[in-house]
Amino acid sequence: MEYTYLGRTGLKVSRLCLGTMNFGPETEEKEAYRIMDAALDAGVNFFDTANVYGGQGTRGRTEEIIGRWFAQGGGRREKVVLATKVYNGMEDKLDGPNDERGLSGYKIRRHLEASLRRLQTDHIEMYQMHHIERHATWDEVWGAFEVAVNQGKVGYIGASNFAGWHLAVAQAAAKERHFLGLVSEQHKYNLLCREPELEVLPAAQSFGIGVIPWSPLAGGLLGRNALSKTGARSARAQGEVEKHRSQLEAFAKLCQELDEHQDTVALAWLLANPAITAPIIGPRTLGQFEDTLRVLEVKLSDDVLQTLHEIFPGPGKPAPEAYAW
Repeated sequence: MEYTYLGRTGLKVSRLCLGTMNFGPETEEKEAYRIMDAALDAGVNFFDTANVYGGQGTRGRTEEIIGRWFAQGGGRREKVVLATKVYNGMEDKLDGPNDERGLSGYKIRRHLEASLRRLQTDHIEMYQMHHIERHATWDEVWGAFEVAVNQGKVGYIGASNFAGWHLAVAQAAAKERHFLGLVSEQHKYNLLCREPELEVLPAAQSFGIGVIPWSPLAGGLLGRNALSKTGARSARAQGEVEKHRSQLEAFAKLCQELDEHQDTVALAWLLANPAITAPIIGPRTLGQFEDTLRVLEVKLSDDVLQTLHEIFPGPGKPAPEAYAW
């Protein structure tokens, strides 16, 4: 397994991040245990979850599954760099009007304690904002996270779905408080979604923030079965296939020439980018997880990277270079 530093910190994490969103809604508990055990056996130490994962009406179920897996012992908790998220409502009547989306100091404290209970642990390595807070001040937000860090309940703070300028403002506010600030940003980034190259990736690199791509396979469009006519597919999903059909066919042809599956090449493309810490993989089965490990053996040549760029053109030069005379 390959490892890298999480942003500009001394913490090392695996180059693949195990996403757990499917645990509960799509993956039954025993299979989730098998996947997590296999991840540790393969050296994947970076696990990502969120307090809302589990499905409508059963939010928190995914954290509970992970907590019961930890409770089996065997060093499971100690081996994992655990990340979870806070922002969305948890369908908790006791939260009252504060069940709405947001990041008040009140909500951060309550939701952190609830996540710790579900996860059956006394600390979380990385606590992530699932979205930008648009009402509370950064003094309130950073103040709440500072308390959690100082209490030893949280190691680092991360973000998700932040714009480049959000990263800049957050880090400036943290610096004023002599606080470490953000160490990571989870962002939608893949061959079909390259807009983050304009500002998010350059900002993250400048501030020493690790980038953890979510939806690295574009919801399956970059997977090995994207062009297959078998299986059920929603009208919306089929519409996306038709929208990108020429690109996907060219991509499939290239992967066939490389004798690699599309998902392997799509993930290898992400890992070739020095701005990327670890893409989030979301296997539903043990077999899918084992297949994904193949990506760690694949190194794409410059010619292949150029061909991928031609099939999936980027958005252009990053700012401010794009505006230079």
